[in-house]
Amino acid sequence: MSTIDMTEAERERIVTEALATITEDRLREAAVGVTSIASPTGGEAPLARWLAGRLAAAGLDAHQQRIDDGQANAVGRLRGDGTGADLMLYAPIDTLTTGDPDLDVPWIGPGLRPDMRAEARCDGPYVSGLGASNPKGHAACVLVVGEALAGVRARLAGDLLVAFGAGGMPTNAIDGTGRLNTGHGVGCSFLLERGWHPDYAVIAKPGDFVAHEEVGLCWFEIVVPGIHTYSGSRHRLPYQNPIVTAAEVVTRLERWLADYPERHRTATAAPQGIIGSVAGGWERMPSVTSAACRIRLDLRIAPGTTPPAAKRELAAYLRGLSAELGVDLAVELVLAVPGTRTPPEDWVVRRTVRAWESVSGRPHEPIDGNSGATDANILRARGIPTARVGMPKVVATEFDVDFARGMNTVDVRAMRRLCELLVRVAVDTTTRTRAEIND
Repeated sequence: MSTIDMTEAERERIVTEALATITEDRLREAAVGVTSIASPTGGEAPLARWLAGRLAAAGLDAHQQRIDDGQANAVGRLRGDGTGADLMLYAPIDTLTTGDPDLDVPWIGPGLRPDMRAEARCDGPYVSGLGASNPKGHAACVLVVGEALAGVRARLAGDLLVAFGAGGMPTNAIDGTGRLNTGHGVGCSFLLERGWHPDYAVIAKPGDFVAHEEVGLCWFEIVVPGIHTYSGSRHRLPYQNPIVTAAEVVTRLERWLADYPERHRTATAAPQGIIGSVAGGWERMPSVTSAACRIRLDLRIAPGTTPPAAKRELAAYLRGLSAELGVDLAVELVLAVPGTRTPPEDWVVRRTVRAWESVSGRPHEPIDGNSGATDANILRARGIPTARVGMPKVVATEFDVDFARGMNTVDVRAMRRLCELLVRVAVDTTTRTRAEIND
């Protein structure tokens, strides 16, 4: 039987055979493996090497894709006969924090809990450790699905690409080297530029729903001016402390940000913003004021809102605030990743929704109010129709789940459900000719 003549019953047989090998024990082992290899943004190479080795051992055409000494992607391919569309299953692999107390404390808290370290721990159905859910648990699902489908040795019409990208988190270089090519989808961009460019993509990131659009992000730096002077001369010389002025600017901005989402809401997105950093003065010398204070702001933007439009909106607000406070506030756009959208009627969105409904046993309903940005924006910006799907944040009675614990704990039962979904999308897409998909 050629792939052109494959029936739905044959596709279901492939799905059944692949899923028979994806046990909770196998998923637990994979989650422990990826979680136990530290991969902070900019330092993903050791994990990429491990993943490439696993893919190659399973029979995929796989290798580590080096970006620089610290960064690398892992990629693998199951080849089809060339008559079908290529599908990429994708997951980033870097963690937002590092697991190093010298770098994470005190900003993450007074100390590192066990789940904040790159040391996997198993507790019943849960695996915890730095990034065990986001992104490691999702990456483990993509890995196991790739291995399982390679083991089935199904005849494919299109290629199945399995890819793991460096630099998926919204962060600049962590290690102080000044590298600019870290974070913000650098690995995803690199693999697409190097020829790993599919017809469709499914990205595995948190959220128990299928997303066809998501917000982008803009980073702004606001400079608050002041006068450099000395504590002993405050009463004798002109005094304008930029840190004090910045406190007022931050308070006003916080109120502006609270109203921002309603002005930019879409059917599924409610872009948010936060003030993430304030810097001013010398920590070693609090006896003097600095001539400036810098505020860093992350402003999420809805699909269809351009970064220049976001800058103009923020700048207009700051002009009014400057007049009120009697200072000249300056603002610069220092990073921009536009939001993107794949039409919900596109093949990959419809078939991912179909798989979600098959696994969940209920109709899919889009979730609104989303403000998370992922490498799906990189994929869509390069013209690749992309669906995003993942697991829900862990819910447990055994422990409290804050933001970090939600990132750092995965339930292998949820992993199994995500794997079934990914298997179904992969088989549904790669066993059809392009003519069938385009009908």
